[in-house]
Amino acid sequence: MASPVPPASRRSAAKPAPGPGRPKDLGKRAAILDAAKRLFAREGFGGTSMDQIAAEAGVSKLTVYSHFGDKEALFTEAVRAKCEEMLPDDLFQIELEGPLRDQLRVIAQAFFALISSDEAISTQRMMMVPGNIDDNLKQVFWQAGPQRTHDAFAGLLQARVDAGELDIPDVPRAAEQFFTLIKGDLHGRMMCGFGERPGRGDVASHLDACVDLFLRAYGKR
Repeated sequence: MASPVPPASRRSAAKPAPGPGRPKDLGKRAAILDAAKRLFAREGFGGTSMDQIAAEAGVSKLTVYSHFGDKEALFTEAVRAKCEEMLPDDLFQIELEGPLRDQLRVIAQAFFALISSDEAISTQRMMMVPGNIDDNLKQVFWQAGPQRTHDAFAGLLQARVDAGELDIPDVPRAAEQFFTLIKGDLHGRMMCGFGERPGRGDVASHLDACVDLFLRAYGKR
């Protein structure tokens, strides 16, 4: 006959193994990101505190740190979230059907809407002020925003080159050229605060001309 199991041992054996920590509240995470996007654009990185973000999001500062770790990580996620909101990954899907020009036009419109938004203009102005933000954070911004977009677009261009639709000897450079064309004089004037925002018709004409020029340079002859 087996010896009886002591009560304490029985309790220990019956106790379930500890599971993973409580899942993060996705609603609170979204509220924190929204607050961070607004405050970083309005106040700059140095002028925004985790206390301000917590108050704006309606959560505790501990909750902010629990989700994002530190302010630099939150800034990175805020930049990435804004870019993904305005330029979702499916814009660059190579499986999309339809004429290449139409796809380039949609990407051009989404990109211009992103860079001309109030948040983007404020953030870029913040980046341009000497001493306002350190070089490491500038690199974080570049990788989370522009670099992600350039890489995704270069992937689309390479697929079109492989399919024989485009003739591009240097795909990464062509991707940079495309977005530089889209910015153009209109974006430069907005950055400097010249006059009123361009009208919808002016933007449409500008984007059409940019896409047509790009295709004339790299379209398969």
